[in-house]
Amino acid sequence: MTLDLHADPVDLTCALVDIPSVSGSEAAIADAVQAALEGLGHLEVVRNGDAVLARTNLGRASRVVLAGHLDTVPVNENLPVRRDGEVLHGLGTVDMKGGDAVFLHLAATVTEPRHDLTFVFYDCEEVEAVRNGLGRIQRELPEWLAGELAIVGEPSNAVIEAGCQGTMRVELRLAGRRAHTARAWMGENAIHALVEPLRRLAGYRPRDVEIDGLTYREGLQAVRVSGGVAGNVVPDEAVLAVNFRFAPDRSPEQAEAHLREVFDGFDLSVVDVSAGALPGLTAPAAAELVRAAGGKAAAKLGWTDVARFAALGMPAVNFGPGDPTLAHTRQEHVWAGEIRQVAGVLRDFLSGR
Repeated sequence: MTLDLHADPVDLTCALVDIPSVSGSEAAIADAVQAALEGLGHLEVVRNGDAVLARTNLGRASRVVLAGHLDTVPVNENLPVRRDGEVLHGLGTVDMKGGDAVFLHLAATVTEPRHDLTFVFYDCEEVEAVRNGLGRIQRELPEWLAGELAIVGEPSNAVIEAGCQGTMRVELRLAGRRAHTARAWMGENAIHALVEPLRRLAGYRPRDVEIDGLTYREGLQAVRVSGGVAGNVVPDEAVLAVNFRFAPDRSPEQAEAHLREVFDGFDLSVVDVSAGALPGLTAPAAAELVRAAGGKAAAKLGWTDVARFAALGMPAVNFGPGDPTLAHTRQEHVWAGEIRQVAGVLRDFLSGR
């Protein structure tokens, strides 16, 4: 498919949605994006796997990185795109081909930006982190991710969402002693031993943390319980899985130390962790973007790839069309007005209007 990057970004969104690109099968959409960007002439373009990168080299004093993933979750009877007046229905309309369309349109039409621009369209965001194309680019082409500000086009209801929470999952392993339930006093029930850590969870009071004028709320929740041997056996092991969403003022090490304090006396192991991202709204480029968007920003409650940029020392925000609660649903849809709104804000910001 040939993409017209000068077209209305709403029409461009429709074109992108109609190119199936489930994670791991992004070659066709990457080919189309690469051909369209190479056809512009004013951008340096490179291909990395099924990721496409493009940038200006105008010698500006600062650089802004705009990043969006090309992949989607599996199709759920929601292709091809369906347009109902000012609403676009279909897989990827929200997550996140609307954002990709905005970035591609700007790559074609903002030819004299006040900042140098880097556009990163990457693969495999919707699957396990080890396959994430942005991580591969960071390893293989790190200079392409450098800048003073990163904008990730994840859906944010056309509101700037700055930074993000960190996330950590831990397991508490409770030990007991097996016995026949007819002689239960001879054993020690590991499932019963869950009472104390569950009591601590029920009484836990999460912090509200204000950073750069934004409020990040932490959360600590039990997400899975496992245990049991048979219907007539006192269980000798039980496992409690807990998820901790922590404010970006904590490092992963501080988050782990906090959980070890909360669950002092229990065998705790960290299963996975991703650091959060500070909003960085006091940085000049970030403050300029907030002004262009009307002076309002919100804290991102959740984890996104802005954290990868924050780890590189860059302020990073999520800014894209669409309601994130519709992502990954069969009912995924986006308002055309939000696509145009995001495009307009970013055009003004990048052009210095």
